[in-house]
Amino acid sequence: MKITRILAYRVELPLRETTYRWSGGKSVTVFDSTIVRVETDTGLTGHGEVCPLGPFYLPAYAEGVRAGLRELGPHLLGADPRQLAKLNRTMDAALQGHPYVKSGIDIACWDILGQATGLPVCELLGGRYGEEVHLYRAISQESPEQMAAKVASYRAEGYRRFQLKVGGDPDVDIARIHAVAAQLQPGDRLVADANTGWLQHEAVRVAKAVRDLDVYLEQPCRTYEECLAVRRQTPHPLVLDEIIDDLGILLRARADHAMDVVNLKISKLGGLTKIRLARDLCVGMGIAMTLEDSWGGDIATAAIAHLAHSTPTEYLFSTTDFNSYVTVSTAAGAPQRVQGRMAASKAPGLGIAPRWDVLGDPVVEIP
Repeated sequence: MKITRILAYRVELPLRETTYRWSGGKSVTVFDSTIVRVETDTGLTGHGEVCPLGPFYLPAYAEGVRAGLRELGPHLLGADPRQLAKLNRTMDAALQGHPYVKSGIDIACWDILGQATGLPVCELLGGRYGEEVHLYRAISQESPEQMAAKVASYRAEGYRRFQLKVGGDPDVDIARIHAVAAQLQPGDRLVADANTGWLQHEAVRVAKAVRDLDVYLEQPCRTYEECLAVRRQTPHPLVLDEIIDDLGILLRARADHAMDVVNLKISKLGGLTKIRLARDLCVGMGIAMTLEDSWGGDIATAAIAHLAHSTPTEYLFSTTDFNSYVTVSTAAGAPQRVQGRMAASKAPGLGIAPRWDVLGDPVVEIP
């Protein structure tokens, strides 16, 4: 089997709640997503998705995905999409860095491998654990009262895990955490996610002010060293996210006891092949994980679901369903939220079929 053509489609994904806000005054109203299609000489095709959370979140941006595909794509023609380790070596040799550019191709090739073997991607990634996975709900940054009301509303929809967007004024963030914690019920989990937004002294101050609350703190500061310093001054479980972008920093964080949970994102690491390595390493080291991506729609959610569903249940801290946040559906067959949970498809590959009336004409076509 050989790759004969690579195409990319640009699609806008408006938010159901109009605006998504997080630390530093950053916000998004419409996500710019890229759907990648890999075609083969056997007629099998696979699809992936890459959707950066704006150019101000991580070293990734939407037009960069498409520019990178134009650079990378010609090197992959003739390659066997089923040989995923070899394919990733080829991508890394042809384009240094830029893991997010490679992610959509890698996901699409897993989709092809699943179809070629007649197996769902989750079974190829390690096996299906349970019948469904628990989802978290991100709570966009608003006033303490509004965020508390959102948590109560989402609990009514079945969510029991909440990721509270903080990382702003420490006094307001302290009020946000207290207001939301007052809404929690036994079995709920609350994560206060600063998205690198606090200075070190601010993070320590917030941690001390919410010392008596059952809350996880996520990525309080921008650098590893700052997060480690905060970790050493707070009794709260700590989650690392933005700074974990390869196996080296993951191993360093484990050796330093810098975290209790790690957030791994598919496109940040370069696709399912590389995130599986990180996931399996975490299982071996006894580290719980949130498994997700930066953002996306139906196809990204399908990839997330297969990754999460193939992870031993005790190590899956949480995951998410980005397609429930947006108003546009890009593929049939994608996982759908039911009472705060979702399940990966049991069909071969990712189990999705793109909606071509939504995707329109390709913006990248190789050759």
